[in-house]
Amino acid sequence: MTPTSARSFLYVPANKPELFDKAAGGAADAVIIDLEDAVPLPEKDRARAALTRWLASEPSTDTQIWIRVTPEFMTQDLEAVAEGGVTGIMVAKCSVESLTRADRLLTQHNLGEVELIGLIETAHSLRALPEMARCNRVRTFGIGEVDLLADLRITRSAATEPMIDAVRLNVVIDCAAAGLAAPIAPTSTDFRDLDGFVGTTERFVQMGFRARTALHPRQVPIINAALTPSVDDVDTARRLVQLYTDSQGGPTVDDNGRFVDEAVVRGAREILGRA
Repeated sequence: MTPTSARSFLYVPANKPELFDKAAGGAADAVIIDLEDAVPLPEKDRARAALTRWLASEPSTDTQIWIRVTPEFMTQDLEAVAEGGVTGIMVAKCSVESLTRADRLLTQHNLGEVELIGLIETAHSLRALPEMARCNRVRTFGIGEVDLLADLRITRSAATEPMIDAVRLNVVIDCAAAGLAAPIAPTSTDFRDLDGFVGTTERFVQMGFRARTALHPRQVPIINAALTPSVDDVDTARRLVQLYTDSQGGPTVDDNGRFVDEAVVRGAREILGRA
């Protein structure tokens, strides 16, 4: 599985190493060992040491391993993964400066294959996304929505939902314009409301997100289901690609008489890529 193909990212507090193996062996495509908000300041050194020991044990898993770090403690946080074993680094409250610094530190540790995901959590990072997209190693961005809305002074309510959607859509547009992988949708802190999580996940997929973070393992199957094309969708996509190939790249029609051109087939190929 490539870093861009992960559908579900499950957060795991770095100060709870007893959960690492369980999370990595679960249904999530990726786990995020969180050295940032999930770990109180007095526990950070112990959490880093536990993470280093776990990575040194070479956990047997196909699950991607991402580490969320904070710019204030980036040197110490990246020292914890200096021996490798991680897919990528998720940079909280990202900026051009923090992403550039993360790239430099990873290079110093000879971690050439490790990638970066920036978390958009401030108005500054939202504005700077096109510039940040040009930083080395950056694959895509996610949204830390609680922090971002607080910085924007937007109160979450039914009345402000269209405004929040506009912010989300800006991230989707900027990622696409930069040629990055589709962004990662924000999670829901109300992890008990699974019905609501189903609805919002489906909306995020329609909006152009192609992954979502989870705070609880019960959210993971919902994300995976929403991001997995149905058998019918896959069959239709294959048929469209075949018809377009048979037409040698020229316009054609599908089995229902609808027009098929390169734009239609591009969407079909995206479905097949996710499948």
